[in-house]
Amino acid sequence: MTPPVFRVPDGTAGADGQGVLTLRGAEGHHAADVRRLRVGEPVWLTDGAGSRWECAVSGVRRGELDLAVGRVVHVPRPQPRLVVVQALAKGGRDEDAVEAMTEVGVDEILGWSASRSVAKWTDRTAGKWEATAAAAARQSRRTWWPTVAGPLSTAQVAARLMTASRALVLHESAVHPLTVDAAAASGQEVVVVVGPEGGIADDELAAFAAAGAQPVRLGDAVLRSSTAGVAALAAICSQTRWR
Repeated sequence: MTPPVFRVPDGTAGADGQGVLTLRGAEGHHAADVRRLRVGEPVWLTDGAGSRWECAVSGVRRGELDLAVGRVVHVPRPQPRLVVVQALAKGGRDEDAVEAMTEVGVDEILGWSASRSVAKWTDRTAGKWEATAAAAARQSRRTWWPTVAGPLSTAQVAARLMTASRALVLHESAVHPLTVDAAAASGQEVVVVVGPEGGIADDELAAFAAAGAQPVRLGDAVLRSSTAGVAALAAICSQTRWR
């Protein structure tokens, strides 16, 4: 079984992979008091930006672990870079989307206050999304962790789409299916827009089209806002990263 993963600040474990470090704070508490790791058990540390330190527990105290640092692995960033613009959703469904998309491999999640979004961005939303993404990245043993930002207005989303190598808008009335050529996507960035429960308004769709985004569909079924992004990422990864 893959060892548990914990995140540490960049450089904390030492570039040469030698010596012992102490895991403290929230990560130390989770490792020592929640996971109850014991001496000799393997642990992976990551800075969330491609570096992984493979360690073994050498000491345990309340809220802290001592870790003997072993091999250092540098993992290339997966290609293409995957960005999802996620409309806010009610009932915590947007947090469900953040969790599942992180497990599938999203690199950046941007919250969008669409005109038909019932939920509203509050001071707590960013913290909830970031905590959800961190927990999912830890659970799925990711070395590259996603970033979370928001909320974006429709104009800001359109501006972001203009910078993408490939911009896609999930829409039930789209003619073309979602496809991403593996060769063309290598080293590029794909941005996917997921609308709210009430759908993307006509003026929003027009603004995204003017920014160069292509409306695409995922089969014949109409998916929830919380599952559409996950399905889109899986389809893209099956054509690119997972080959």
